[in-house]
Order: sequence, then structure tokens, then C-alpha cells
Amino acid sequence: MNLYTIGFSKKTAEEFFESLKKYAIALVVDIRLNNKSQLSGFAKYPDLKYFLSLFGIRYYHAPILAPTQQLLKSFRSGITSWVDYKNAFLEILNSRKDQIRQFYLKLDGFEKEKICFLCSENEYKRCHRSLVVDFLQREVFKEKEIRIFHILKNRKREMVCVEGEFKLLHPQQRTRDHALPE
Repeated sequence: MNLYTIGFSKKTAEEFFESLKKYAIALVVDIRLNNKSQLSGFAKYPDLKYFLSLFGIRYYHAPILAPTQQLLKSFRSGITSWVDYKNAFLEILNSRKDQIRQFYLKLDGFEKEKICFLCSENEYKRCHRSLVVDFLQREVFKEKEIRIFHILKNRKREMVCVEGEFKLLHPQQRTRDHALPE
């Protein structure tokens, strides 16, 4: 099973939607606390849901996979360090573990689809989406083999992080389906 993540900041609408299309994403799970954010017009609900539908991609908002408002505000203001934020957020996820498992049971056929977890941050290393997919791999899907791909846009080059290692997609690979595992 492959799980993908993407952030929409520092991407144009074209770059964002073409990346999802390129990797044949079937379902975007929005793990932002506030999916009506004005950070990027194309990523604001309900517009995002509509735009995704034009590409045949389903949309689901999952605030259960978001940090609390208090924790997010503390981290963004610099009061809480990344290490403290990470530890606090993992505690939150652990406290929601049963609810998170129930959430995934509700997603029809999720194991057969390419799922992409969405947040705003361009850099996955300091975004809760990296913590979410790691948590899912360890706690929810521990019986399954999971590979995690972080889709980034970096200096007009697309990079994918697979199990902690970056792979640069050269222009000729960007249009081939075999650039990433199925």
C-alpha cells in the first residue's frame, strides 16, 4: 500500500493538480484543521472539492488527523518547538487511535486506491502530515506493507521522498507512469 502526502503552498493550481493527476491519486484526505483557509484560493473548501472532482478525485476532510487549535497556534507563534509539537501531536493521535481506525473503516476500498494526505505546508519535514502518515504506518496499518511518498515542488523539479530518501524525477520521468511504483 502506498500513501502520498502533498502541501499546496508554493505551488500554483496547475502544479498542484497536475501532481495529483500524474500520480493517479484517487482520494485526497484534507488533514487541515481549517479547510476554509484563505492561504490559497484553489485549496479552500468547497472550491478544492469541486476542482478535485474535475480530475475524478474524491475529497474527504479529516480534522481528526489535525492538531488542536491551541497546539497549532503555539507552534506557529514559536512558543512550542518542533520537538515539543511533534511529541504533543503524537499524544493527540494516540488518544484518537480508535476513532482514527473507525475513520479508515468508513473509507470504501481505501486499500485499493492511491490516497494523498493534504496540508498547507510545502515542506513535509516540519508538517503534521509526515507525523500522520508515520503514525498510520505504525499504529493503524501495522500488519500491512506501506510505502510513503511525499510529493514536493522544488526549483521546478519534482521530488518524491520514499522511506526517507529523496528521488528526483527528471523531466522524461514526469510523464511516465512507471516513475513511481504502482
